[in-house]
Amino acid sequence: MADNARKTSPAEFANQVRAEARKIVWPTREETVKTAIFVFIMMLVLSIFFLGVDSLFGTIVGWLLTLA
Repeated sequence: MADNARKTSPAEFANQVRAEARKIVWPTREETVKTAIFVFIMMLVLSIFFLGVDSLFGTIVGWLLTLA
């Protein structure tokens, strides 16, 4: 850190935090519900996909082990 860097006072820091907090835009209830539903659907799709990939690899490895 440079020696000539200006220190922020606690009061100035608190003012900066308040100013940044005022910029927050919270999602509406409808946006939150839509996002939650989307996440749930994607979780189901990906879990089914990875179940299929895992089963396929398990079958391939099992078959390879019978060759040894």
